[in-house]
Amino acid sequence: MTGNAGPASVPPVGRRSDDVITAPDGSEVRLLLTGDHGASRCSVVEVTIAAGEVSRPVRHRTVEEAWYVLSGAGEVWRCPPGVAATEVLPVRVTAGDALVIPTGWAFQFRAEAGSDLRFVCVTVPAWPGMDEAQDVAEGGLGPATLPSP
Repeated sequence: MTGNAGPASVPPVGRRSDDVITAPDGSEVRLLLTGDHGASRCSVVEVTIAAGEVSRPVRHRTVEEAWYVLSGAGEVWRCPPGVAATEVLPVRVTAGDALVIPTGWAFQFRAEAGSDLRFVCVTVPAWPGMDEAQDVAEGGLGPATLPSP
């Protein structure tokens, strides 16, 4: 092979953004990988909820999420469509745990009192925008402590 032939465009490396976005559930989000980094079928963010805080219960219209807990501990409540909030128990999560939020399922999460809960969230397909999340009347972890964005 001769010349400088190579890929026409190599996607850039992503890096944790300094800018904080407030998610529809009230948590803090920092972008890791988006369309700007060549991610056309998914997006990757870092999510943080402060110690003792409870997110707002929401459901997603079109995306599925996979979470990987980086630090802290807390609880995650996930509820399938058509099931009462009181019928589903939350699960406890700590660093190293992973879980899925299926499309259309309601969910809510909280951090234990001792430390922030921080996790990586992969969204498939890529996050389409803030109107993706729908508020849910009742979550499985009680009243939210985080405000609306």
